[in-house]
Amino acid sequence: MALHHHSDRPWRVRVDDQEGTPCGAGVLLDNRHVLTCAHVVRYAGAAPGGTTSRVRISSVACRPEWSRTACVAPGTWVHEHGTQRGDVALLELDEPAGCGIRTRLWKAPISGGTVQVYGFPQHAPFGMGADARLAGSGHRQGEWGLLNRMREGVPWIEPGYSGAGAMAVGGEFSGHVIGIVVADYVNGDEKAAWMLPTETILRYLPAIEEFTGGDRNDELGPSRGELPADVLGDPLRLALTQELTRLLDSGWSGTAVVGTGGTTAVGDSWLVRLVRTADPAARVGVTDAELTGSPGDTVLGLGTIDAAYDARGRSVGDFAGYLTRRFGLPGGDPHEVRRQLLRRRPPACLVVGGVDRARDPEALMEELLGQLAARARSRGLRLVLGFEGTPPPGLSYDVSLDPEPLHGDAARSVGATEVQAAVGQLAAQEEAASALQLEWGVRFFAAPRLPPLAAPRLRVRLAVARATEPNPELSAIHDRAADAHAALTRFEHGLRRLITAHEDLTTSLELHRVRAARYFGDEDRPLAERHAPAARALQTEPIDLAAARELVRRYIDEVNRRFEEGDG
Repeated sequence: MALHHHSDRPWRVRVDDQEGTPCGAGVLLDNRHVLTCAHVVRYAGAAPGGTTSRVRISSVACRPEWSRTACVAPGTWVHEHGTQRGDVALLELDEPAGCGIRTRLWKAPISGGTVQVYGFPQHAPFGMGADARLAGSGHRQGEWGLLNRMREGVPWIEPGYSGAGAMAVGGEFSGHVIGIVVADYVNGDEKAAWMLPTETILRYLPAIEEFTGGDRNDELGPSRGELPADVLGDPLRLALTQELTRLLDSGWSGTAVVGTGGTTAVGDSWLVRLVRTADPAARVGVTDAELTGSPGDTVLGLGTIDAAYDARGRSVGDFAGYLTRRFGLPGGDPHEVRRQLLRRRPPACLVVGGVDRARDPEALMEELLGQLAARARSRGLRLVLGFEGTPPPGLSYDVSLDPEPLHGDAARSVGATEVQAAVGQLAAQEEAASALQLEWGVRFFAAPRLPPLAAPRLRVRLAVARATEPNPELSAIHDRAADAHAALTRFEHGLRRLITAHEDLTTSLELHRVRAARYFGDEDRPLAERHAPAARALQTEPIDLAAARELVRRYIDEVNRRFEEGDG
């Protein structure tokens, strides 16, 4: 009897109809089970009520090759034709494959990264690989994650790839299957595809749990799956939801502090609901009508949030362990996990609720969350921290969604229209200042810090206050907008002074270099030895302008000395 050999990815199999015509791909879970798409089974004529009850599974990575017939396991054919939902089936082999493998499907973030798939297009019946970039999904409906083409001129997903395992390439989950391909899309030069993430598959096929690994996306809130009811009917919860949605659906990065307690008793149901609109597992229990019928800016794209955790009653070690498993990190003590998360690419989007109700809130902030919050914006991390009480003093954050009312002068009357205009102008100024910070702020040593965004919270309070106009809170919102405007103006002036100083030093250095080269030549070694460190100081980030100014001065002084002495 010939010895059995297989490649590094023996889980790759082809799904044929009974005549041997390729219909798609599949993932061999063990000697008896194959995961594939429901529509692949339908193409093969073996869907419930079809023309046959059997498909044929063929190996492509084993020597000697093998082929077995298989049928759909009872209750595992899931397909809603014409929607981006489900489309998965579990096949049972009539005889063991004899391959002796056991494949694990990993619950992993789908907001970014690269995957490789191996399918069986018509022109390549023995298989062909294709690379794709994970892109989450901007849709307000469906359960499929988007796959984008890496570049033009390379093989791409087409009919015959459905059911193929999406294997992560690079990053923490490299070499692991994190979902299956369910569809391709071609419209002229535009090409994309979709995958069904492991967490979604598991909701449909709980019997495969033994074949899965990693922690779930959503560990926030007491219940699982459903969207909390009676959230968006409350003006305050609606406004909080919309502001956080706008942040997370944009290119924003940084730390957002949200209040879930206080005198408003707003709770965290709105935050739990928003997280679940992006959760691949929770999407299974929510209809497309619920998602598309929700008010604007209250539904996140699938996979927007990489991890959500309820810190209430949990230790620092509990949280570090969750992060390690959820992101596939090497692990270690909380300090090491924090370092790994800050270096992760693509940067994570993380929501943590009940921070001040953790087993030891001070330790949680000191060992993990404090440094994450302080460095989130510079590392591209999006961090949302929920507090039932007041956040600790000294916490670095970039935006606060504090639901507490602002207290204003009852004797001073300001109309909602005037306040709305002031907040709108502030929002535009914040957007411009954020762009300036992104372009220049990170380039300088000891640059002024961008003030926390104030417009999001002011819009929240305005949505509540204008419902009961006249309201003394309107004057307080107006005053806060004016204060925030002044703070932003100081920031912009401070940063622009650094920009101007850098431009002046760069120009002066170049003018004297050209002047010196004209008379002393480009090969003048003493001058070159003074010019090089000055040029590096103006180009190496973070730029220390004080040190650069001194080096430029030394170079210019030397050039002037040489001219005064008539050297050359």
